[in-house]
Amino acid sequence: MRFDTRLLDEIKARLSLSDIVGRRVSWDRRKTQPGKGDFWACCPFHQEKSPSFHVDDRRGRYKCFGCGASGDHFRFLTDTEGLSFPEAVERLAEQAGVALPAADPQAARQEKKRAGLAEVCEMAARFFQMEFGGPRGEAARAYVQKRKLLPATLSEFRFGFAPDTRDALKKYLAGQGVDEPVMVEAGLVIKPEDGRPSYDRFRGRLMIPIHDDRGRVVAFGGRTLDPDGQPKYLNSPETPLFHKGIMLFNAHRAREPAYKSGQAVVVEGYLDAIALWQAGIRHVVATLGTAFTEDQVMRLWKLAPEPVVCFDGDAAGISAAHRAIDRIFPVLKSGYSFQFCFLPDGQDPDDLIKTRGLDGFLEEVAKAQPLSEAIWDREVSAANLDTPERKAALEKRFEDLIGAIRDERVRRRYQLDLRLKLSNLFFEQARRKRFAGGTAGQAGGGGFGNGGGGAGASNALVSTDPGGRTIAAPQGPMFGIERLICGLCVRYPHLLDRHIERVSRLGFSDALHARFRTEICRVASDYDKLSVADFYESLDDTFYQILGEVMQNGDQNGGTGLGSFSELAQRFPLLRKDPPDDFIEAVFLHFLDSLELIALEHELKQELDAAEVELNEGAWNRIRGLTQDLARRREECAREEAELAERAKKLRSAPPVAAQGLS
Repeated sequence: MRFDTRLLDEIKARLSLSDIVGRRVSWDRRKTQPGKGDFWACCPFHQEKSPSFHVDDRRGRYKCFGCGASGDHFRFLTDTEGLSFPEAVERLAEQAGVALPAADPQAARQEKKRAGLAEVCEMAARFFQMEFGGPRGEAARAYVQKRKLLPATLSEFRFGFAPDTRDALKKYLAGQGVDEPVMVEAGLVIKPEDGRPSYDRFRGRLMIPIHDDRGRVVAFGGRTLDPDGQPKYLNSPETPLFHKGIMLFNAHRAREPAYKSGQAVVVEGYLDAIALWQAGIRHVVATLGTAFTEDQVMRLWKLAPEPVVCFDGDAAGISAAHRAIDRIFPVLKSGYSFQFCFLPDGQDPDDLIKTRGLDGFLEEVAKAQPLSEAIWDREVSAANLDTPERKAALEKRFEDLIGAIRDERVRRRYQLDLRLKLSNLFFEQARRKRFAGGTAGQAGGGGFGNGGGGAGASNALVSTDPGGRTIAAPQGPMFGIERLICGLCVRYPHLLDRHIERVSRLGFSDALHARFRTEICRVASDYDKLSVADFYESLDDTFYQILGEVMQNGDQNGGTGLGSFSELAQRFPLLRKDPPDDFIEAVFLHFLDSLELIALEHELKQELDAAEVELNEGAWNRIRGLTQDLARRREECAREEAELAERAKKLRSAPPVAAQGLS
């Protein structure tokens, strides 16, 4: 460890944490008390409208009571700006006027060596740029013109050209006083083991420098200009400066735009990243020809909590995305995930920008699937569920994937979510088999499940009696809220898991809703005891009646059983705006409060009715307590409703997420 505790404490003592954090947030005037060192703001790490992010200047610590983010001066810089810990210490030490100790001799030698290699890479970048603008760079200039790259883009990314000769770069670097072993160590020259003369690694290629987080050139990517040349893309080898499994192309440019927009777009190739950057998407990075690594996942989360992985829409791109999913799953953590965008017709991002422009690309990004849906589609689309053993095999694949998640809270959320989806999938598959050739009505689905061309969305408030006859659902004052609670428990199973005791005690006026509530609480509480393949048939058909309505599964989704939740969104249109989790939970709790308020009113009415027959001191005390509690709960519900209405108004007027953050 280069920095001892006393040094770090001295830096923190000279800089108030509120000053550092205050550059990124606006303090809430009502809750903040500067004299006491207490500062409150909306969290910079997740979307929220009410301030739950607290900075304690006296302790030099921050904590968000919404997403759980916490840390000190240095952690704040590493998490908001993507700096390494040493970089954060160096920056704050400079601001505090604290001299850093000299590095130990070995570290100093290594840093000097890296600096020397970076200087050599910089020389190479200048050489390639000169060649790009010279007579030998004509083919490279024609190629970038064909790709419609603008002069400003070529200059920003320092495009170059490696001449198609054996040792042009080697001779240039030698003329600058660079020794051959250093050229080899920098990955620019190859030294054959059989004693033959060394030669340039890159020849006849369009050259694009790769930078580290400091903006230093540390490696290169070369694209062949020969139509038959292989490989098409060639990166520098692993060097003391360059590690493909850690680095992301364009990360040093994307860091600030990603923070401001709260978004990051991940593409496969650097030319795709450059095309998007030129089009105005500055929060874009590219992988470097490797499958995602844990280090890259962590670095992407420093850019945004849910980066959008946008790979080519062909088989190779889909395969690469699926490999990325397998790498992501073990390191998932609360508040951080990924989305996946598969481009149409086998196009890559550059193709899409050229054919449909920026708006067309953003339209596709707006359709990105959450990670949970991407993994569901991957596994279910290839599954054959015609036997109990194959159902169990699918469930086992999901269990293995989810079991790899280290974060217990996220793992639990995925377990419950997948159990609901698998239950519905197995039920629908069995129902189709049982009623093959029949109509949806004969199947007892009542328009909620598989048939009718989306009948569930147009005729949601219907049910069926045991004979299959359609009957109108009751239209009581709380029917809609009860249905929404049922739907939200399915769409956001973590809310059910977190508030299962309250949900299990709710008094539903509709018997169908009450039965569904009982069954879904059983799924949530008994998931460790039986597999889905064992218990799905034991669930009441009314459970699947509502589950099918909420998920909108069946033919319109390729029979996979993964719902679009369009029916739920029809009842609760604001869901189409993808509101933040804390808003969804606040609405859910308000619905619970509303039902509990009805139950309290009913209890008071019963006490008053009983008092007309016989009134004693105990009954009077109960009536007085219930009256006071009811008045307080009504006031709280009214205040909650007003606050939620104000937030909903702002969410409705917010621009689409995909269109934000362009510079």
